[in-house]
Amino acid sequence: MRTNQADDELMAEVARLVNELDPPPPGLVERAQFAVALEDIDHEVELLEVAQWADSRTLAGVRGGLPGTITFFVGDLTVMVNVTRTGERQRIDGWLVPAGAHGVEVRVADHGSTITTADEGGRFVLTEVPRGTTQLLVRMNADQSRTVVTPTVDL
Repeated sequence: MRTNQADDELMAEVARLVNELDPPPPGLVERAQFAVALEDIDHEVELLEVAQWADSRTLAGVRGGLPGTITFFVGDLTVMVNVTRTGERQRIDGWLVPAGAHGVEVRVADHGSTITTADEGGRFVLTEVPRGTTQLLVRMNADQSRTVVTPTVDL
């Protein structure tokens, strides 16, 4: 289907109005790129499971409000983290169910990754984690090819 010049001009005006009246949030492109850039995951991983999340606070709180507890669910795995601000950084206390010595990686946009291993009870602690757009990766110990990826949140 061919459009005429009047249609093109109308669509250009609509695009201009959308950008003027409802522009994308600052940093949206960078956050989206961060969310899909899983460069540190082994290329052999065949299936990445993306967790759904539940939060004990309102959504706006996750995007920059006071620290608190966030719970992610995927299949048989539950990841619960409690975030505590420590000056310009934060401490992340986490619990995995089912428990086990699973690998945990916390990625923060523009700050790289911090890696730890949960203890046999499923507990892990990371101190001095930078603030920012954050994502957790859990590498299940029983099945090294299974990596669970949480949605990104601004902490």
